Amino acid sequence: MTPFGSWGLLMAFLALLCCPGCGEEASEVAMWTEQLVVESGVTQLINCSTNCAQPEISGLETTFSKHLLDEKPQWKLYEINVSQDTTVLCYFTCSGRQEIKRFNISVFYPPKQVLLKLQPTFVTIGRWFTIECRVPSVAPLEALTVTLLRGSEILYSEALRGTTLSPQEAIVIHNATAHREDGHHDFSCQAEMDLQSRGGSLIHRVSEPQALEVYEPVQDNQMVIIITVVSVLLFLFVTSVLLCFVFSQQWYQRRTGTYGVQAAWRRLRWPHRV
Repeated sequence: MTPFGSWGLLMAFLALLCCPGCGEEASEVAMWTEQLVVESGVTQLINCSTNCAQPEISGLETTFSKHLLDEKPQWKLYEINVSQDTTVLCYFTCSGRQEIKRFNISVFYPPKQVLLKLQPTFVTIGRWFTIECRVPSVAPLEALTVTLLRGSEILYSEALRGTTLSPQEAIVIHNATAHREDGHHDFSCQAEMDLQSRGGSLIHRVSEPQALEVYEPVQDNQMVIIITVVSVLLFLFVTSVLLCFVFSQQWYQRRTGTYGVQAAWRRLRWPHRV
């Protein structure tokens, strides 16, 4: 063996003596997901694990109640009930060294009910009507998108904003002009909560469909017809009155003229009676 080779082995041996743990693999703590998104009040499973072959102490720290379901030397399975955003600590002690992993748990309130309201439900073509959608008790609002639909056509979509962690009601109001085809399709509202960026899933719920009664503006035509009929009847009434007046005058004149001639004839025949 060369002098340089012997010197290299000596240095390696001294390094092991000075750092007895350097030859061991550094222990790590892990969980099945780095960030949890859970529904409020729903029981959640959390698995803490390590790559340490012989861990000494291990456990889970949380402000909520926990229940140990199962365990092995390198992992433990817990069940917890989370009601608000929190941080969970998972720890293992390996060779006198403690490793800790922090896990953020976000609580959400999914859209369980979507309420749609059309006002008015009877509308004339060309007139305005209001579409109102309400989603009670949802959080976080910034993950919620509300879409108003006519059939499968998107009429309006709004991404909600808000930083409040507590659940609140989301309201979206949209004004639209009534068209003839609106009466041939149902209206609906879709609430979609996107939690994929937080390690969750995509949750959506749709309201019950609502129908809009659309009718032609026939009231103006009816008014025209009514005015025309009234005008004709008034004309006939006035005409009949005038005709009656003319006929009565002619009759009166004829009657008056006949009596005058008879009186003059009597005076001529019997002048001594005058």
